[in-house]
This record gives sequence, C-alpha cells and structure tokens, in this order.
Amino acid sequence: MAQREAVLRLDGQWARVRAGAAHAEPQERERLLDELIGALRAHPDDAQCTALLGLRLADRAALRFAEGDRASALATIEEGLRSSERAAAYSPEFARWYARGLINHGVWLSWPLSDEDRLPRHPLGPAATEGPSAMERAAGERARDLTRTAVGVWAGLDQHDPVNRRGLAQAKVFLGDRLAELGFAEDAVAWAVDAESDFRQLLLANPAAEAAQEAEEALDHIGRQLELRLRFLSFDSVVSLRTRGLLPERLLPQAVVAARIQGVAEPEIATRLHLGAEQVRTMLEVTPWLAVWRVEVRGPDGLWNVQEHPWHSATEVRNRTAHDVGAELVRGFAGSGQYPGDGGHWRIHLWWHAEGDPAGARFRLVAGPDAPVGTPS
Repeated sequence: MAQREAVLRLDGQWARVRAGAAHAEPQERERLLDELIGALRAHPDDAQCTALLGLRLADRAALRFAEGDRASALATIEEGLRSSERAAAYSPEFARWYARGLINHGVWLSWPLSDEDRLPRHPLGPAATEGPSAMERAAGERARDLTRTAVGVWAGLDQHDPVNRRGLAQAKVFLGDRLAELGFAEDAVAWAVDAESDFRQLLLANPAAEAAQEAEEALDHIGRQLELRLRFLSFDSVVSLRTRGLLPERLLPQAVVAARIQGVAEPEIATRLHLGAEQVRTMLEVTPWLAVWRVEVRGPDGLWNVQEHPWHSATEVRNRTAHDVGAELVRGFAGSGQYPGDGGHWRIHLWWHAEGDPAGARFRLVAGPDAPVGTPS
C-alpha cells in the first residue's frame, strides 16, 4: 500500500510540473517522467496505475513529437492506448481517459493528411494525380478507426451525464475530420451535422452553464466546417444528405450554388432537392460564389509562367457554372496580348472559393498543338 501511495505522490508531482505549477528543467522533466512511468509499470494489476500509465505514456509521446521523433512518439502512444484500454472497464473516468487518448492518437496519425481547416491536404478522387502516400493513407485509416472506437466508448457511457454527452459530440466532430481527410466528404458532413445537433441540445439544456461557451465555440467550428466541406460534395451526395435530413436548411442556398457550379440545370436542382423553381432561382441570384483562376503560358525553357492580372485573379459571380466562367476566360485570353498563338502552350485552372491544387479545379484546360482537348472538371 505504501509503495502504491508513493507512486501516486510521484504522479501528483509530475502533474504539477506538467501543468506549470512547479518548475523543472527539461532534463529533470524527462527524468521525472521516466521514473514515474517505470513506477506505474510495476503495478500492472492496479486499475488506477494502469490508467495513469496510459496518460503518462501519452505525455512522453508529446515530448517526442516536440522533438520531431514522430516514429517513437506514435509507438509510445500505441503502448499507452493498450494500457488505457485495459483500465477503461474499471470506471467511467478511466473510460473517458481512454476515449480522449484514442482521439488524440487519431489527430497525430492523420496530421500529414489535413490542412489548417481540417480539410484534405491532398486532392482526392478521379481528378487527382498525386495523393497521400500509401503509408500516410494507412495512418489516416488507422486514425479513422481509432476515432470511430472513441465514438463507441463515449456512446457506451451514461448519456444522462453532460460530460459524456459533450465527449460524444466532440468525438463525432473528430470522426468527421478523419473521414474528410480520406475523401469521404458525404460521411464527414453527416457526422458533423449529427455533432451539431448534439451540441445544440447541450446548449438548450444548460444555456447558462460553464460549458455553454464551449458548446457555442464548437457550433461555430462545425458551421465553418460544413460550409467548407460542401465544396467537396458531388450533387448526388448533396441530394443524399437532403433525403436523409442531414443537410441543414441554412446551407441550402450554398448547396444550390454548388450544384449550379457543377453544371446541374435549375429544374433538376429544384426537383431533386424538393425546392420550388422560384426558390432555386432566388437562391442563385442572391448567393454569389467566388471564382478564382490562374492562366499559365509555357515558355521556351519548358517552364509554366503565371500570367499577371487579369489572368490571375478572382471575382464573385452569380448563377453561372464553372464551365460558363471558364469558357469566358478562354475566349478572353485567346484575344489578349498575352496569348502565345495557336502554336503556343497554355493552360487555365478555375477554382471555387480558393486557389489550390490543379486536381481540385472546377474547370481546367490545357491548350497547344499536342495537348489533349480541355474539359471542365
């Protein structure tokens, strides 16, 4: 018993250092953490020590990440998760620690796949020429599976406890992130909408609670994510979400615009989204989209040179497809002083919202004597 109490005192000492309540030099921090991990490992049959071991191995992994040793950090987290999983059955608190560990590990694994907006860093789908490496993709799939497990752990806890309900909602947000990174845009939106509903219920249940600000921040984040992810959906996916009741009404105007950008005719948009023709026309007239384009000409050295404004620019447009805007740019450039002539090589890419990878362009064309016929994306 005395030995166990000494271990818990050592953990308390580390917790103060970790929180900044007590100072320790980097070498002393490492020594203290190593000593604590060794002491916790000496009590494999003690549920609390086993649960704490999972937390402290995660702390060690964070230090390894900070040092740039990703491989060691990931291996350490895997060991920590095995310890956390063993302890999870003994108390709800240990189960919560395990669920949070699963989510954190998913974030670390998927880091190379996601940009600052938690959107795919690599273009995915049939237009992509370069995607994540096989190793990165495998790590992303592992991250998705871990996060799905975390959703299951949170869902298995008492949902009358707002802490567990909030944890489940947060886990759904992270699962949406992991799915988006792998190109499952429709599923990512579905999970985000599900999480949004959970956070709204939490906010309604305790509007003055301390957690209300956290719920509001989560709702703001989810709202931005939904608007961004809508740009990655095919019209068939938008229709599917609408049919399943997973397309929030406030996003309908943007969904209609997204369909029009893809070239879907107004009558089809109205029919498949169960909207009136006048509703669709009004949404298209009042909701602009940002067309961003870049024209490049290949020089004698074989390098592609980006042209200056207005051939590298952006503007808001209404009720026009990407092909409409792209075709107008093609005609304009062909009649400009920058046009290299019928024997020259040039190309154009047009994006919705932001310039990005060519594979993500909504319209693209490569022109030249030996170039393939350009087609819209």
